[in-house]
Amino acid sequence: MKKRNYYFSIQLHMIRRKQIMELWDLLDEKRQPLNKMHNREDNMIIGQYHVVVGIWTVNSNNEILLTLRHPDKKEYPNFWENTAGSVLAGETIREGAVRELFEETGIVANEDELFLLGTKKEETAFVDTYILRRDVKISELTMQEGETIDAQWVTLDKLDRMLLHYQL
Repeated sequence: MKKRNYYFSIQLHMIRRKQIMELWDLLDEKRQPLNKMHNREDNMIIGQYHVVVGIWTVNSNNEILLTLRHPDKKEYPNFWENTAGSVLAGETIREGAVRELFEETGIVANEDELFLLGTKKEETAFVDTYILRRDVKISELTMQEGETIDAQWVTLDKLDRMLLHYQL
């Protein structure tokens, strides 16, 4: 993995200690840097974008890893989800994906293990979706305090049923 710059390391350390707000690099509609940062707590401006990563972890049985959102989360409490989050200012996109995966599940991955499925442009974000092939036992996962409280492996059929019943 690449060595992170000093600014990024300090920011990540302070975020984990909840001492500063989360900052994102801003991009234009063509995904070009605006050389500005955005505080997560502030409303996004239409025409400015940040990058969100989603990671679908799939095991050798072709089951998909889901985590359960903490009941105190502001948005979608007690909903099952794939690993996802925003790329922090100073991070590469793959660094952000690897960090989010580790923070939310404890899974350690290398950037080159992530396979890009695609990118979707939303109102204020570019969402890059990755797949990670990994066998890991649920008992080996580490849930992120305040973010995730449980995990399960599901088949694609079960994932479809969960979507139909608004559990995801």
